[in-house]
Amino acid sequence: MEYQITGKVAEVYPVNRINERFRKREFVIEHKDSGGGQAYVDFIKFQLTQEKCEIIDESWLRQDVTVTFNIKGNRWEKNGQVNYITNLNALSVTRGIAVAENGQQAIVNPRLEDAPSPSPEMDDLPF
Repeated sequence: MEYQITGKVAEVYPVNRINERFRKREFVIEHKDSGGGQAYVDFIKFQLTQEKCEIIDESWLRQDVTVTFNIKGNRWEKNGQVNYITNLNALSVTRGIAVAENGQQAIVNPRLEDAPSPSPEMDDLPF
C-alpha cells in the first residue's frame, strides 16, 4: 500500500553504502499538522534505496515536497533477542505540495522564482 505526505525537507544525509550490493540515503521532512485545534510539527525520516538514492540531494533542503512511500517491517533476531524494524521507504519525491481539491489529489508546482539557480556546468551544454 502506498501513502503520500507533504512537508519541507529538513535534512538530507549522504548516501550510505551498507555493503557492496546495498546502499541507502535518508532524509527528513518537517510535516505540519493541526489536529484537535492545535498545530504541531512532526519530523519524519524516510529512506531511499539503491538507484533511488539519486532522487534527492542537498539542493532540496527547505523545499516543499510530496513524498510517496510505503511502510516495510522486518523481524530481526540476534542472540535470542527479537527486535522489529520499521522503515518508511520513499518511492518518489516531488517538489511542490499535494492539495486535495474536490477529493482529487494534485501536485502544485513551486513558482519558478523559488527554484534553485542552475549550476555553472549547465552553461556549456551543446544545445
